[in-house]
Amino acid sequence: MSILDSIQRQIPPIHKEGYPFIGIFAAASIFLMWLWSPLGWIGTIITVWCALFFRDPARTTPIRDGLVISPADGRVSMITMALPPAELGLGDKPLPRVSVFMSVFNCHVNRSPVAGRVDRIAYRPGLFINAELDKASEDNERNSLVISTNVGRIGVVQIAGLVAKRIVCFVKEGQSLGAGERFGLIRFGSRLDVYLPIGSRALVSEGQTAIAGETVLADLATDDLARTYRTS
Repeated sequence: MSILDSIQRQIPPIHKEGYPFIGIFAAASIFLMWLWSPLGWIGTIITVWCALFFRDPARTTPIRDGLVISPADGRVSMITMALPPAELGLGDKPLPRVSVFMSVFNCHVNRSPVAGRVDRIAYRPGLFINAELDKASEDNERNSLVISTNVGRIGVVQIAGLVAKRIVCFVKEGQSLGAGERFGLIRFGSRLDVYLPIGSRALVSEGQTAIAGETVLADLATDDLARTYRTS
């Protein structure tokens, strides 16, 4: 393998949603470089960041009925009991919810947490407050999906953040998804909420780093107790 081939293998592909933005930043950087080179270099750095934001690396997803996989890269910001959005139709009782916060430095391609059928998709406009705040689940722009599996129904909510201005969803109602399959993207800082069936226990801890398509959030096919954690 040549050095060039090795480098290419280390560079993740860019999602097609990012090409227009990268092109705009690149064109602006060239113009700024012509005006004054320090501005051009700043624009170049921002262009590189934009390319990294839209990166879409391959992931190795564990496959088994009952496993709920993280739909997003980021930090597990909250594990709590919460009422699901009314548009999901998941009832009026609190459900276990795992929230993953994506900073502007995380990969923002979202992946299905389970294998199943998309029963419902519901978009709701809203605000753009900090996605780390609990009230963002109610007040912010969001796009919600309900996925039916062999062992229960899962709610997945894409929540826009302080900087995010558009939620993109690639799938339609009635469509089948595989665990880890790409289903959407949120532009620039946001959050994913996963609503689990009642009685489910999270297998991650708050503050843990999650990897979309790889980190197991919960196991619906086991009655094992929730894990305990130690930070060192």
